[in-house]
Amino acid sequence: MKEIHVAQIIDAVEDICIKAACDLDRDVEECIRKWQAKEESEFGRYIFEQILENIDYARRENIAICQDTGVAVVFLEIGQDVHIVGGNLREAIDEGVRRGYRNGYLRNSLVDDPVFRRKNTGDNTPAVVHAEIVPGDKLKIMVLPKGGGSENMGTLKMLRPSDGIQGIKDFVLKTVMEAGGNPCPPVIVGVGIGGTMEMTTLLAKKALARKIGQPHRDPDYARLEQELLVEINRTGIGPQGLGGRVTALAVHIEHYPTHITSLPVAVNLNCHASRHAEAVL
Repeated sequence: MKEIHVAQIIDAVEDICIKAACDLDRDVEECIRKWQAKEESEFGRYIFEQILENIDYARRENIAICQDTGVAVVFLEIGQDVHIVGGNLREAIDEGVRRGYRNGYLRNSLVDDPVFRRKNTGDNTPAVVHAEIVPGDKLKIMVLPKGGGSENMGTLKMLRPSDGIQGIKDFVLKTVMEAGGNPCPPVIVGVGIGGTMEMTTLLAKKALARKIGQPHRDPDYARLEQELLVEINRTGIGPQGLGGRVTALAVHIEHYPTHITSLPVAVNLNCHASRHAEAVL
């Protein structure tokens, strides 16, 4: 049994909160550069130049790539042979977020009550935590800061199985078109298919954490991802919603077994600053 002290977890979460907000993954940057070369709109290419300049400046100065440093969404993969010692795992995650947002000078965006009070918590906690038990003796921690502009455009629909592939395509495309420029395109489109109502929304969120542009392991789903990407980039929404060829950088689908009467589909959009970072203890 491997022991991991909560102090290690706090330090790791603090570090990756700052890294995720300030240092965009190189694979995302490379994808943006690839699509910049394909953008046909002159103003769209200018927007890409500004995006890339912002990425470079944030990395060089270690400042947030976007002022909306969002909700800290934390994905945990907890090895079944791991024993957390020295305190409470959930409290350690929140303390790491608290320190990361304070020491990284990141904006606090959470309110303590969604309806009646809406008072800022002052430290961007509590985090939204999703945990999965996996084989082994490692603890994998991923932080995905989720800004409001893109999160607010997420949607869920309980389709009928008879709606099939075309129903899924129509729903995803409708979601992107109605979002327009609000999620700061070019976007990454996370799609969850299957499971239950809550499971499919989690799948859509997890899809955003995949290496950008990495095709689905199942060739049928990989083909559907590519078909959706082509159709989304025919909408003309373009960079920042100001017109152009490139509306999406990638479409990622995750799926799960579902009930015989169900076909739940969720869409979760992420702006071009697809921020996430991870640590393995």
